[in-house]
Order: sequence, then structure tokens, then C-alpha cells
Amino acid sequence: MIPDRFERLAAARLYLVCGELTGDRLDAALLGGVQLVQLRMKGAAPAQILQVARRFAKLCARREVPLILNDHPELVEAAGADGVHLGQDDQPLAQARGSLGSERIIGLSTHDADQIDAAHRAGADYIGVGPVHTTPTKPGRPAVGTDLVAAAAKRAQVPFFAIGGVDADNVGAVLAAGARRVAVVRAVADAEDPERAARELRAALETTVGVGAA
Repeated sequence: MIPDRFERLAAARLYLVCGELTGDRLDAALLGGVQLVQLRMKGAAPAQILQVARRFAKLCARREVPLILNDHPELVEAAGADGVHLGQDDQPLAQARGSLGSERIIGLSTHDADQIDAAHRAGADYIGVGPVHTTPTKPGRPAVGTDLVAAAAKRAQVPFFAIGGVDADNVGAVLAAGARRVAVVRAVADAEDPERAARELRAALETTVGVGAA
């Protein structure tokens, strides 16, 4: 039987990637329609990540939303998280799978068509595709534009989330390129009203008709 977290992953369209947020702001984003959350605290000490992750896990569980940790598979179980997200320069996916097993979600960032194909062979449960636009959260990483989103819509064999500078103003172009799921950072995490920002993005996403793994 597939664990509920995988069913929720399959149904998710709006993915929030964020650093530490207050409980009120995170809960507002969840109420607005965020369906998957990744805690990303680059450079933070493991003890600090674990403390924040445990707080996030309780809030996410209350809303039945999976929590993913960025980069730290060794903290997933202790945090009560549902999985981990890896970058191309992080530990190999097979190594993370070996420590987490098959019941936890493992996501992988991809930046070109070859990486999209390789992610499936490696056993990723989902992929991030981007950055679509230049973004300060990925310094030095060139934007791939919507061409790679279109390629992912044809090639991806697991759910993919278009990521990188996606917001309410440009999400339409991302969807037109073939995406059915997006991951956002500043568009919700830095919004004056996270609930409203999430609700607007979910409304845009729900107007599209899903096809294939996209």
C-alpha cells in the first residue's frame, strides 16, 4: 500500500520552499493552498534545522501536508519529516534512499534534459525543474527559461515542479509551457499576506488540466 505521503505528493500542485517562518505565516500559507513544504536552511547547523523542522512538522501534519527537508536525509526521521530534497551536488540519491528506505519521499533538482532523464533512472519520487527565471535563492545558476519546462512536460516520468522566480505574474507562461505544478519561494514566503498569495497561485494552477506525469 502506498503511504499517504506519496498520494499527497501526487496530488500536490503548489510547493512552498522556505526558510524559517513563524507558525502564523506557515499556517496561513497552508490555509491558502500550499500542498507541499520544503524547509531550506542553507548553512544552518543541524541542531538548528532540527529544531525548526520539528515545529514545521507539527504544523504540516495538522494540515495533512508533507514536509520535505533540504539536503539532510540524516535529520528526516528525527524531525518527523516526510522526505528529503537533494541538489545535483548533494549526496547521491541512491545513498539517501539507502538510509531512508522506500517509504520516504526523495526529490531531486534538475537543470537540463539529461538530468531529468537521469533522475528517473536514479529513482527520484519527484523533480524540481529550473530555475525558470534568475533568482537570488540560486546565485550563479543561470535561468533555463520555459524551454526546459516544455521538455520536462514531455520527458518527466515522475511529478515535476517548475521552480525559480515563479509568481502570480508569470505563472501563466509556466503553465502554458506544460507545467502543472510549481514550487515557489518568495512569492509566498515573503508575501505580505501568505494565505492570499498561496490562494491566488492555487487558483491559477487549478484552471489547468493535468496531463501525464506533469
